[in-house]
Amino acid sequence: MSTFLELGLKEPINKALTDLGYEKPTVIQEKAIPQIIASTDDLKAFAQTGTGKTAAFSLPILELLDPNNSNVQAIILSPTRELAVQIGNNIKDFCKYLKGVKVTTVYGGSSMEDQIRSLKKGSQIVVGTPGRTVDLINRKALKLGNVQWLVLDEADEMLNMGFKEELDNVLDATPETKQTLLFSATFPREVEAIARNYMTKPVEITSGEKNQGSDNVSHEYYSVTERTRYPALKRIADLNPDIYAIIFCRTRRETQEVADNLIKDGYNADSLHGDLSQAQRDSVMGKFRKKTIQILVATDVAARGLDVNNLTHVINHKLPDQIENYNHRSGRTGRAGNKGISIVLVNGKEKGRLRPIERIIKKKFIETKVPSGKEICQNQLMHLIDKVHNIEVNDSQINEFLPSIYEKLEDLSREELIQKFVSLEFNQFLSYYENAQDLNDLSSRSNSRARATDENMTRFFINIGRKDSLNPAKLIGLINDQRIGDKIEIGAIDILDTFSFFEIDKNFEEKTLEAFSSNQPDFDGRSVNVEITKKERSGGGRRGGRKPFGKKDGGFGRRRSNEGGSGSSSRRRDEGGGRRSERRSSDRPKNSGDRKSGGFGRRRRER
Repeated sequence: MSTFLELGLKEPINKALTDLGYEKPTVIQEKAIPQIIASTDDLKAFAQTGTGKTAAFSLPILELLDPNNSNVQAIILSPTRELAVQIGNNIKDFCKYLKGVKVTTVYGGSSMEDQIRSLKKGSQIVVGTPGRTVDLINRKALKLGNVQWLVLDEADEMLNMGFKEELDNVLDATPETKQTLLFSATFPREVEAIARNYMTKPVEITSGEKNQGSDNVSHEYYSVTERTRYPALKRIADLNPDIYAIIFCRTRRETQEVADNLIKDGYNADSLHGDLSQAQRDSVMGKFRKKTIQILVATDVAARGLDVNNLTHVINHKLPDQIENYNHRSGRTGRAGNKGISIVLVNGKEKGRLRPIERIIKKKFIETKVPSGKEICQNQLMHLIDKVHNIEVNDSQINEFLPSIYEKLEDLSREELIQKFVSLEFNQFLSYYENAQDLNDLSSRSNSRARATDENMTRFFINIGRKDSLNPAKLIGLINDQRIGDKIEIGAIDILDTFSFFEIDKNFEEKTLEAFSSNQPDFDGRSVNVEITKKERSGGGRRGGRKPFGKKDGGFGRRRSNEGGSGSSSRRRDEGGGRRSERRSSDRPKNSGDRKSGGFGRRRRER
């Protein structure tokens, strides 16, 4: 393999790469850099996610551009704000020893005035999202008449996101003499169309077979039902104490619901999707990179813009609508030579969609069983024991306390001490998983048994509903705020227009009445009334035999997830009350998140 100097890059660039820890070029860099330096031909390059595409197109541009000319010489388009920022920051790192080279990154959600000021000062390289780039062109703030290089990074995603018109506008603003460089991790028909429409006899290079998945990523699938999808997700997380993962969802709503449920259940999780402001997105990504957040729940758009190394897992809560996007998702792990695991949760109807993906990535999915409670407990216990075994003891800090500790524990044998230590850490966790349901039993008989547990629930009426902006998550939060008990189980939830219903374990019937009556809670300024009512299987609005009670007290128990497939099976009609929301037990013990032992336990303190 060549060195970066041998590829034709000048010493200041090589020095910056050395500072950044770059030792040898990757395959795509080894092929693309000399090609771009030596030729003005358009280039169509395939490179798997995580193989260094940004350096492959930006380093030769830095080698060739004129630092004494302050006009825009290169315009780089990317589909997302995160990816644009990532590319811009990388190029700034690459050119830190090149005098006079300036880079401006432009994207929506950030101050346009600041971006215009930066452009007026002169920038040879502009990185931007299509929408903001066109806005600046229309304002005459961004002039592309002297552009020598146009880079389309993840061009297929730009088309998927509806940016065809913006791409056309940018191309119209650039000279015909420019060199167009197209880079992508997948080459669906849309990318081939871009090559035909926007490029002239492009040279094609690849760092592997088109669309093939990374050799460093293994692919697994778990069979679930809608009822068990979310509990299975949590068991996977619990099985891996050091998990550092992205969970991909199909919609913004699903993304937020899954993240909210994980947060409620004590995981260090947060969401990333298009409804967040740029400041919120930057905050979430900052925490995720620092591993303050261990699990990031994201939409597919985020798959194209996350520069995060050392991810242990990518989990597909639902498969993407376009199967090519699976490769982008799975490519977020197994980067820079590390190993990674890509997991898919599929129900019976979705399982058939795995075969086309296997043909694309040229790898087989391994069927894996949802872990049992016993497996999870063993993994967590051994992880804790390993941490204890490997901990470094600071003698100077603890020596003065040791005599009194030894005296306190002198009547305990070695075996008793170990047993008590393990029990202190895991009694509640072990108790929770002691009789855990086998989530691999997808038979109708098993589902019938699960439904039969509804007979052990008491149905309550509450006088707030959809018109009060109530949703299942807010209702669960309101119930938990009353601190009814440590192991309370919330069952079915029906949100109607002006009132709602929820179910609670019969064992907590009187405590629920007492808590709401004594606390007198309100919801957005409206006084809350709660009554016992008859259980209506149709989920309709008729109620009878209600036993009145009013309204607050302390603690919260096992939570139930939101609807939309997050918390097991949850189905809700937007109007009326027809179909019921099913809420089953969170597959996780209360207070597990309060532990700082890493992995399954740490409760997220800020959001």
